[in-house]
Amino acid sequence: MIEFSVILPAKDEADNIGVLLTEIDRALAGHRYEVVLVDDGSTDHTEEQALTIANTMQGSVTVIQHESSCGQSTALYTAAQYARGDFIVVLDADGQNDPADIPLLKQVANELHSHHFCVIGHRQQRKDTAWKRFQSRVANRFRQAVLKDDTPDTGCGLKILPRHTYLQLPYFHHMHRFVPALVKRMGGNVKSVPVNHRARLQGVSKYNAWNRAWAGLLDIMGVLWLIYRSRQPQIKSIKRSQAPQLDATRD
Repeated sequence: MIEFSVILPAKDEADNIGVLLTEIDRALAGHRYEVVLVDDGSTDHTEEQALTIANTMQGSVTVIQHESSCGQSTALYTAAQYARGDFIVVLDADGQNDPADIPLLKQVANELHSHHFCVIGHRQQRKDTAWKRFQSRVANRFRQAVLKDDTPDTGCGLKILPRHTYLQLPYFHHMHRFVPALVKRMGGNVKSVPVNHRARLQGVSKYNAWNRAWAGLLDIMGVLWLIYRSRQPQIKSIKRSQAPQLDATRD
């Protein structure tokens, strides 16, 4: 009976995770929610800080530790396997995504009458460096031109989608960058919503988006292949036979 499973990939975020969890608790007050945090090989006290704050929260908090860092996509995929909610909410653990935007994304999701969908944030007035914004702009334009995923800001970490949709996405390294395209491949709807963007409270980014252009190009080509090879059948009808009822009086 959990509505939201907020999944967080965290690597050395001890200075940020307490504030973020408190904000999640405030944003989802009155909702049935849980947080599934994957500590992706941290060398600081991320786990201890998360469990300390968990005792003050309305929802449950599960902390899963990777023995060593596996990357953001793998951390999110691990979290999704242990999530129990109807909807997966994806957030970055550095605090740059604002949990206060989660209800807005859910409101938009309620208007999408589709079995599969993804509502993703479109960061406004980004607080990243000029160089990082430039990299993101180039990557987004190239990706849109090739994949046609209807998403102006696929790098935004804030997303909401049904759990059954997330678990059907093909897993590969860096797949979190292509969630909208992969949802469209399944015949789902994708909607972008303007959201707040904030400066990082402490530390530096552990998961750089396009720090290796060649790897990014290979990823795009791989997703393009998946889209090309995908087939979405149109269901004409579904008919089931009625199972015979057992006679309760029979020995």
